Amino acid sequence: MTLSDSLFLRACRGEATPHPPLWMMRQAGRYLPEYREVRQRVSFLDLCKNPQLAAEVTLQPIRRFGFDAAILFSDLLIPLEAMGLAVEFTELGPRLPSPIRAPADLGRVRPFDPAAATPFVLETIDRARAALGDTPLIGFAGAPFTVATYAIEGKTAKTFAETKRFLYRYPETGRQLLATIADSTRAYLEAQIAAGAAAVQLFDSWVGVVSPEDWEEFVFPPTAALIAALRTRGVPVIYFGNGATTILDRIAALDADVYGIDWRLPLDEARARLASKSSRSFAVQGNLDPAVLLGPTDQIERRAAEVVARGGRRGHVFNLGHGITPETPIESVEALVRAVRSA
Repeated sequence: MTLSDSLFLRACRGEATPHPPLWMMRQAGRYLPEYREVRQRVSFLDLCKNPQLAAEVTLQPIRRFGFDAAILFSDLLIPLEAMGLAVEFTELGPRLPSPIRAPADLGRVRPFDPAAATPFVLETIDRARAALGDTPLIGFAGAPFTVATYAIEGKTAKTFAETKRFLYRYPETGRQLLATIADSTRAYLEAQIAAGAAAVQLFDSWVGVVSPEDWEEFVFPPTAALIAALRTRGVPVIYFGNGATTILDRIAALDADVYGIDWRLPLDEARARLASKSSRSFAVQGNLDPAVLLGPTDQIERRAAEVVARGGRRGHVFNLGHGITPETPIESVEALVRAVRSA
């Protein structure tokens, strides 16, 4: 089997597969004892910037579970740091000591050359790619709106009041900020593709907080332009809009190759809503509630089989509806892998 014949890439192209390929968001993380052992020796940011260790943790879930795709181990905020904004990782989560709060602050945000500013990411991809054989590697970045929320809020937010205040008070500056992030993200992901990523995923983790009007005015234009540019690179582009099931008809206009769906809507319903507004064929990814993996094996098997049935045998990549939680038992993941592959 060649890389292009992998189940993951076939499903991303909308082709039929004997069972859906399986990978999990945050599959390299704290639920794995081997990952926790590495983290005892190094801080999170240092781990992201150490290609040898970052490649190692990228490979850990592939070795243990044989997932159908690996995903680069890194963080959504690496590009923001490269763009000139200081980022700190604390026990309470990421912090930006000097967030963007006024038009004058936009001067602190600059485009960057990935080869010069984030060479550790590209080396991590190169190292992981060399060890993966026929298993595809997914590159990733945050979508423009989600990255902008961190730049403006300075942390993970709950109400996103500062973000909305900024966009409403300074709409032109807000659009400029989102466009700058989109341009930098394009260069960043193009570099990941050149380094060996076989697909790229845009995580729009906080897009669920926007209204349809704000989607149209602020979020859609830079996101659609970014996806259009990335699609010319010849690899699948996955868009995951967490909490955005209420605006799927609008999301369909992004023209992504694959749409990641959270657990809040059955997968077949999500596909139908997307198809009603999409101008081209697409695949879907998802969408088991991560909390199901905290339950008994029989429930994992039943829920996984339901997702497989709703996703169908064509153009479906099995995943969770969000990232795996740190307290997830290893045995639950093993049960999930068996269930998906036997469904």
